[in-house]
Amino acid sequence: MYSVMEKYTGLQQFASDIDLRMELYKAKRKELCKDGTLSDFANGHHYYGIHHLEDGWVYREWAPAANELYLTGSFNKWHWLDSPLTPKGDGSWELFLPEDALFQGALVKTVVRNKGRLTEHIPLYAKRAVQDPETGMWCCEVQDDRNAYPWTDEGFTPASQLLIYEAHIGMCLEDGRVGTYREFADWILPRIRDDGYTAIQLMAIMEHPYYGSFGYQVSSFYAASSRFGTPDDLKYLINKAHGMGLRVLLDVVHSHAVKNTFEGINMFDGTTGQFFLEGPEGDHPHWDTKCFDYSKDGVIHFLLSNLKFWLEEYHFDGFRFDGVTSMLYHDHGDSIDYALEHYFTLNTNTDAVTYLQLANELIREIRPDAVTIAEDVSGMPGICYPVEGGGIGFGYRLAMGNPDLWVRLTRDLRDEDWNMDEIWYSLTGRDTPSIAYVESHDQALVGDKTLMHRLAGPAVYTEMETIRHNADVERAIALLKLIRLITISAGGTGYLNFMGNEFGHPEWIDFPREGNGWSYHFCRRQWHLADDPNLQYHYLGDFDKDMVAMVREHSLFDEEFPQLLWVHCDDHVIAFRRKDLLFIFNFDPVRSYTDYRIPVYEGGDYRVVMTTDDWKYGGQGRIWHENHSAQIPGDKDAAVMLYLPARTATVLSPV
Repeated sequence: MYSVMEKYTGLQQFASDIDLRMELYKAKRKELCKDGTLSDFANGHHYYGIHHLEDGWVYREWAPAANELYLTGSFNKWHWLDSPLTPKGDGSWELFLPEDALFQGALVKTVVRNKGRLTEHIPLYAKRAVQDPETGMWCCEVQDDRNAYPWTDEGFTPASQLLIYEAHIGMCLEDGRVGTYREFADWILPRIRDDGYTAIQLMAIMEHPYYGSFGYQVSSFYAASSRFGTPDDLKYLINKAHGMGLRVLLDVVHSHAVKNTFEGINMFDGTTGQFFLEGPEGDHPHWDTKCFDYSKDGVIHFLLSNLKFWLEEYHFDGFRFDGVTSMLYHDHGDSIDYALEHYFTLNTNTDAVTYLQLANELIREIRPDAVTIAEDVSGMPGICYPVEGGGIGFGYRLAMGNPDLWVRLTRDLRDEDWNMDEIWYSLTGRDTPSIAYVESHDQALVGDKTLMHRLAGPAVYTEMETIRHNADVERAIALLKLIRLITISAGGTGYLNFMGNEFGHPEWIDFPREGNGWSYHFCRRQWHLADDPNLQYHYLGDFDKDMVAMVREHSLFDEEFPQLLWVHCDDHVIAFRRKDLLFIFNFDPVRSYTDYRIPVYEGGDYRVVMTTDDWKYGGQGRIWHENHSAQIPGDKDAAVMLYLPARTATVLSPV
């Protein structure tokens, strides 16, 4: 019996399903690797694509259903018939070119003939795809693999506490334009380091033809987005991040692909079945994209090689896998009811499960310290359990219920109607290592609102000066501090924040599109709001920085779960211990409590580590930082008596 069934109560009844998954995984692994390793297998990027040889260039492609392949470009004056590829068997094609035919930056395309139909494509393994600003047409820009980047990150050792800063390179600037890799590295990385975060998670890196897709409709899987600069520019960013002690995670999209046939991989060999499921199953019903067929060895080879490529070529430190729920179920998670039986039905895509197991094994084989995070809302049992024990192998699951909780409470209920039991069990009712968060990019997109905007309303535009005292703003700042503190301290074994939300960025994100006149006004970050001491945004930014520092100093995530000490729904009070810290929250909007008894179960003196009510965080300074003694020292009934002002939290540590 696999140990995952011992870890998760109730899985024993599904022993046959788990055994079947493991049989499929082992059979596929043996089929792919023979007697070798997954890393030996996942070398598509070293063979296919355009590479320089001692005596010239070679271009290899995988197009099993194609009848003819040609390479065309400036090197042959776009006379595509002059440069045919030769079939090599097993769907592979090959072309050798002399030394002077290609060079760094040369533009090329692939021409495919299938049953008399000619189509043009970007090569599957293109490392750079560029768009002509005049015509909008895309081409592959040849990269000379002799030009090795001068990395200086050997021996990089990441911090143990995983505090992730989710970021989008294009919208990292204040002015209305697309930001670059180097601008992000030089201007934004120092902010992230100084704020105490230990990792950045980069969105929209894999090339995508439509900017407004947020990078989730990928076209060229091996190309870093040319909108933000060159491949060396991205390497500069990652190398600099490592020099600052920051991990860099890639938001990888292997759950679907853009439908485009010229810019994308769809119908590269003239058929939809090369990469994707045939018929209606191959079309994602919600995203207008194509769904991979994970049963095919060629697809697995392409995707696993892609993961190895990003680890090797760009030194990424791990991945956040997008759309895992969509991968796991044939209906893409539409029928999720969170019943245990749901995870072991014919609706589960066992081919996708096998692929994800192989992916996690490969990543750990190459980088044992790599981080893998699953964006899965379904709560698939064993998703963060080791593959050898019957799990899927991720290191973390994104705690997607966290932001849903806060949106629902702040949108649908009065503060006085918030249920403390619901908050506690929503944050702590997890059975996997999880990345907690209040807001990611999902909560900041057009059509929604940032939490700051939701709480404060129009006052975020007119009432944020420090000399103003607006009730909506004061409530928003007080609640945001409470919400962030309880989420980071109780909600997971890691934490994520989206770029700008640490200081309560007031506006949603709206990419340039026809509906807004192709404006960049809402596709940027207003850093000056956090830097201006005369605006109250800096209160939230300063609080976030000190909160993150506290988590790092006390290695809070080393202890997986907090211990509940006290919850009182009528008083709106929650208290718990994690590691050596005591967290006490009073969510009541109006009632303050004097000498409120919090059980601590061990005597001694406690000091105030931080409080949300400090003046420097926009509070009212009602909590003195004196030590507190637990009554009845050494007795199981020991308690501290505290003053708990309305809408505040206090963190204590034993002296």
